[in-house]
Amino acid sequence: MTIIFGDLIDDAEWIPMRLEGQQDSPSYFWNDGGLLADAPVDFAATFGENMFVTTKPIEVARFNRNPLRVVPDFTVPRHHHNIDEMLFVFAGEYLIEHYDDEEPTTVRVGPGEVFLSRAGTPYTMTAGPRGVTYIETWPVPVSQLETYWHDFGWVRRERVGG
Repeated sequence: MTIIFGDLIDDAEWIPMRLEGQQDSPSYFWNDGGLLADAPVDFAATFGENMFVTTKPIEVARFNRNPLRVVPDFTVPRHHHNIDEMLFVFAGEYLIEHYDDEEPTTVRVGPGEVFLSRAGTPYTMTAGPRGVTYIETWPVPVSQLETYWHDFGWVRRERVGG
């Protein structure tokens, strides 16, 4: 068995998250119905220069993960998934607002802490004043993940000829 080590706190090898094609992803849905591609929001304008991915290899075939870094005070728009998701925070913090019985609850998730979002539970994540470095994980391959975006926290698309 090989031991794999990756330092996600080190600033080296972080690049801006790919924005091309995200708006049109067939696994991104608009919570009010239809695909995110048809929603009145702009994925690139909302996420651009706010989220980063690492180029460091984490080659574990059965470990479904997505390491991310977010700039200070950026809020990931409200969304939910079709499967449970677990976040592990390595540096910085997230303030995560989720909903229990229609009432918003905010929790702070800092270094060494974990947050589990149950499938179907809408939430927003706001990076702390120093940003946040974390990893998302799922119990199934990422290809089975569906994300449903809600109408909160987005940069709106400009209307053309309106």
